[in-house]
Amino acid sequence: MVPLLTTPLPTPHGFTTRLGGVSEGPFQSLNLSAATGDDPERVAENQRRVLAAFGHPPVAGLRQVHGTQVHWVEGPGTWEGDGLLTATPGLLLRVGVADCYPLLLYHPKGAVGALHAGWRGVVGGILPRAVALLEERGLDPEHLHLAIGPGIGGRCYQVGEEVAEVFAEARLPTFAPDPQAPGKYLLDLEAALLLQAQRAGLAPERVYRVGLCTHCDPRLFSHRRDRGRTGRMWGVILL
Repeated sequence: MVPLLTTPLPTPHGFTTRLGGVSEGPFQSLNLSAATGDDPERVAENQRRVLAAFGHPPVAGLRQVHGTQVHWVEGPGTWEGDGLLTATPGLLLRVGVADCYPLLLYHPKGAVGALHAGWRGVVGGILPRAVALLEERGLDPEHLHLAIGPGIGGRCYQVGEEVAEVFAEARLPTFAPDPQAPGKYLLDLEAALLLQAQRAGLAPERVYRVGLCTHCDPRLFSHRRDRGRTGRMWGVILL
């Protein structure tokens, strides 16, 4: 059985690690993306193992572009963008990550979502955008549940002044000067997401954090730590 990181989110879901697969070298072992240069047959077996944990459901996925496009979907397929929402029971939503944050949403009235949030997606407001789309369908934020998976932590994520300025303009002051590097800043994406969740009306007791840093934890893939030669993990959710 593939190990999955889970939260109190009250629907089948999980965040994969790099454990439990068959890939080798820098992709060891549960790499879930063939776009990394890994052996496609090994990637297919890794994906099969993850999907087996959910009973091999139909899958909706993304060609991720580090943006804020969120799609409402009713069946399996692949969409260009960085977010998926559905009210279709039995349809698995997935996003791929290796430092960016995977976000999973659940509403008890019958909807789930999966979002890919890098710095561009966070500052562009992919989370509040998804919440607004759910509101348009009568699903109130107060009862919405949010799970924030592993991502690069604020002590490890160095950015330039231009990125810090964009976050300041977006009223997301979740950065501080890097004491080890003049002119650079340390950016806390998770803190920005928590602030956006609060502003969007989510109840704090329904926001769950895995609380692991991809850069620090060797059980996780990290694009920055591994200088681009690494695998990808999934955040997955099923209604």
